[in-house]
Amino acid sequence: MTDLNQPMSAKSANAEVAESLREILERIATAAIGAGRKPEDIALVAVSKVQPPDRVRAAWLAGHRVFGENRVQEAMERWAPLRGEFPDIRLHLIGPLQTNKVKDAVEFFDVIESIDRPKLARKIAVESDALGRRPVCLIQVNTGEEEQKAGVVPEEADALIALCRDELGLDLRGLMCIPPVEELPAPHFALLREIARRNTLPELSMGMSGDFEEGIRFGATMVRVGTAIFGSRRAP
Repeated sequence: MTDLNQPMSAKSANAEVAESLREILERIATAAIGAGRKPEDIALVAVSKVQPPDRVRAAWLAGHRVFGENRVQEAMERWAPLRGEFPDIRLHLIGPLQTNKVKDAVEFFDVIESIDRPKLARKIAVESDALGRRPVCLIQVNTGEEEQKAGVVPEEADALIALCRDELGLDLRGLMCIPPVEELPAPHFALLREIARRNTLPELSMGMSGDFEEGIRFGATMVRVGTAIFGSRRAP
């Protein structure tokens, strides 16, 4: 009886994720139009970290191809066997990056959203040159200046941007932030937008499951949504 029920269970999971994905895309479109923007100008990064394989596969089957991961090793174990099956997948590293993982990150990810210090930026530049691969880069800004959170503090962001773009020649496209959970996100999104504006950076990764519509209102070009698509994350 268990074997007979398994396909139905998988079908149910696929339908649930596909429906959630459709709803999020509709909400992105509604928020974009409400802000006078085009829905196609906003990329949905489906945060697949610590999600069971069946739910992630359900998003692939629904046609989604942009995913976000927090840990380099976990991402490589999950996605390396699938790159042949889904060659058009784009992977974003959205978690903190240790310097000893930079080579793997440069080789494996299409976008690195979490550059937050000069030492890391220099290491990415060295490995990019060595591997002949230049992932798109974003700088993470700690807009709330939280001690426990990664990211460059706002007053040091301009200097790090100049280092990455002008001295190191990274493919720097924009900024990312994660507002403090106990504060309204709008001031943090506004601050990130202003830093990007004065440095002529086009990409803004801001907004997650609970506030991505607010992020879009403030100019987000990427939103990172996990639980609203896949359900609650499982413990690693």
